[in-house]
Amino acid sequence: MWEKELEVARHAARAAGKILEDLFGRINHVAKKGRTDLVTEADFAAEKVIIDIIRKNFPQDGFVAEETGEQVKDAGRKWFIDPLDGTVNLAHAFPFFAVSLGLQVNGDAVLGIVFNPHMDEFFEAAKGSGASLNGKTIHVSSTSDLVDSLLAVGFPYTLHLDPHRVMDHMKKMAVRAQAIRRPGSAALDLCYVAAGKLDGYWEEGLKPWDTAGGMIIVREAGGIVSDYDGNPFSPDKGTIVASNSFIHAAMLEVLKG
Repeated sequence: MWEKELEVARHAARAAGKILEDLFGRINHVAKKGRTDLVTEADFAAEKVIIDIIRKNFPQDGFVAEETGEQVKDAGRKWFIDPLDGTVNLAHAFPFFAVSLGLQVNGDAVLGIVFNPHMDEFFEAAKGSGASLNGKTIHVSSTSDLVDSLLAVGFPYTLHLDPHRVMDHMKKMAVRAQAIRRPGSAALDLCYVAAGKLDGYWEEGLKPWDTAGGMIIVREAGGIVSDYDGNPFSPDKGTIVASNSFIHAAMLEVLKG
């Protein structure tokens, strides 16, 4: 049903991914949007090529992009664009970053694509069609107990202003789970949950473009995505929890405690 949109999104993600990979280890210009929130020439170049491709194929569609902001034409169709999720990683030549694209139609998430060019991992999903990694169907894990779970967490850029809540959650989860990782890309954290490489992931303080692509990939892989209160997740939510169906309640219990 969404074949043209998927084809265009694939083209845009791969074009942006090539820019990121070509600049990997060669970033020359790094600026700060906040104390720890960076932007580089890679962000701008990748975002431009994505927007150009989408505009050429769907000129009436609106979009919300990390660097360009929001431009709404057809309010019923909106692309969420993160040209470089993991800017700090790329700036330090740490090989964990991705392009993330998500499309909503009348507020409903219908497709998501996340591309990690350095590891050539191409995740995608369309509503009702399942999720895949490099063309192979993926599913969330079957880990049934939090104590056996490998989790991921992300920290907000405002952590230095009030670290107590975030670190309290981290401490409580660390003694309940098998292990916790902090890779630094929300989009890839979500996709790794979808692929069963991680059992769960949580974070707060994210922007809509961080999660719009990955959230539908998790759902189509059989996972659950909610906010910290257990309500269904949407990209405008301030908190996110993603996991398989078995450990979700246990993760929410820790985050509410």
